[in-house]
Amino acid sequence: MSTTAVDTAPASARSDNVAALRDFIDAHRRLFVLSGAGLSVGSGIPDYRDRQGGWKGATPIQHQAFISQHDKRQRYWARSMAGWPPVARARPNAGHEALAGLGRREQLSLLVTQNVDGLHQAAGSRGVVDLHGRLDRVVCLECGNRIHRNEVQTALIQANAGWLTDADAIRPDGDIELGDVDYSRFNVPGCPMCGGVLKPDVVFFGGSVPKARVERAWAGLRASDAVLVAGSSLMVWSGFRFVREAARTGLPVMAINYGKTRADDLLTHKIDDDCVEVLEAALGHG
Repeated sequence: MSTTAVDTAPASARSDNVAALRDFIDAHRRLFVLSGAGLSVGSGIPDYRDRQGGWKGATPIQHQAFISQHDKRQRYWARSMAGWPPVARARPNAGHEALAGLGRREQLSLLVTQNVDGLHQAAGSRGVVDLHGRLDRVVCLECGNRIHRNEVQTALIQANAGWLTDADAIRPDGDIELGDVDYSRFNVPGCPMCGGVLKPDVVFFGGSVPKARVERAWAGLRASDAVLVAGSSLMVWSGFRFVREAARTGLPVMAINYGKTRADDLLTHKIDDDCVEVLEAALGHG
C-alpha cells in the first residue's frame, strides 16, 4: 500500500500531535476505532509491552495451560484474587470519555477493544465489541453458566482465608505478581451450578476469539472510511488483522501509541505519544 508521510512528531511537539488527530477525525466521519491496553494505563491498569513491543515481565497464562492443568488454574486464581480489586475499582479516563463522545456524535462505525476491563462501556460507549471478552464475567466450561466476577471473588476469599496477597504488580488481565508462595495450597472453587471448571470470560493468549465478535468487527470495518488505533502495539493477530485489511483496501490508518507497533509499515499516520493525553486534548471529554 502506498502511504502518505508518517507523522512522527516527538512528545515535546504535543500540539502537532493534537492537530494531526483533529485533522484526521475531521476528514473521516465513519471511524473504526481499535483500542488497546495503552488506553487503560491512565486508569491505573498497566499494559503488557514496552516501547519495542516486548513483554514487560513474564508472559501471560496460555489458554491450553489453563484448560488442561489444575496447578496453572490454582496459580491464576490465586493471583487473580489479589489482582481483581484494583481492576474492579478502575474508572474510565479522559481517553475513554473522548471516544464515547465520538460515538454520541455518530462519528464511529464501530469501537472494538482488545481490553477486558469494561471501561469503554463505563464511559458511556455503546455497541462496543469486546474482542477478548470481559474480566467481570466468569464462565463454567462444563455447563456454560455465567457468573459475575464479584461472586467468584467472594467464593475465592471464603475458600482461602488468610491467603497471602503481598502483591507486587497488577497486569492488564487482573493477574498480579505475588511473592514466593505455595500455589498448591490454594483452593479453586467450582461452578456453583455443576461443580465444573470456572474460567474468566476472556480470551487467553493462544485462545480463539468467538466468531460472532470477529464478524461484527469485520462488518464495522467494511462500514468505515478510516481506522484509528488507540494505545495498541498490534502485536496480537486478533487486532492486527483489521489494520492489515484496512491497509490492503486503501483505508487511511492512524495509530496513537508509545513506541513500535506491528503495523508501522502499514500506517498512513503515526503519533508516538500518550493516547489518553492526545485524545483528551483533541476531543475533550466527549
